[in-house]
Amino acid sequence: MTEPSGSRANASPDNTSPARGVAGWALWLLDKISDFAAVASAIAIGLAGCVLTWEASARYLFKIPSEWQDELSIFLLVGATFMSAAWVQQHRGHIGIQALEAILPPHIDRMRRFVSDIVTLIFIIFFSWKAWALLIEAVRDGQISQSAWGAPLWIPYGCMAVGMSLLALVVLAQVLRRDSLKPKTRAHA
Repeated sequence: MTEPSGSRANASPDNTSPARGVAGWALWLLDKISDFAAVASAIAIGLAGCVLTWEASARYLFKIPSEWQDELSIFLLVGATFMSAAWVQQHRGHIGIQALEAILPPHIDRMRRFVSDIVTLIFIIFFSWKAWALLIEAVRDGQISQSAWGAPLWIPYGCMAVGMSLLALVVLAQVLRRDSLKPKTRAHA
């Protein structure tokens, strides 16, 4: 079997060759799972748009009452938000404050970004832990929403738990590879 190549996530610290061994395979798998979650999230956003369009059309044009459309679209959007977070982080697409970057010396700014990644990782691990606790509680107690539809709450809690866990793994990989300590290239600037 050959080593996976061409992946963003499995690049070595110098970003010139893929990581080898178990770490390389783990990073490759994380990359593929994040890609799949991002595609599923895009589909969920499209479905939410279709559901909301149907809701508006059915209610105002055909006078068909809607009880489940709002909640379904919220569940789809919550799922899409959390499940796509790891993919966005792999591309460093989350919002960052660049004001300090312009005034700090490059080596200090890299250290600031690295410390920020560590603090972010701690927060995401805590958030993930709480999301898993909510999921376990919702499954154990059979919790459902308070709407007439009564959708099971393990669905959004599950998306939160899995999405935040994937995000934690991506940030952990970035911290261990010390991505923030590397000089920025023109593609990232």
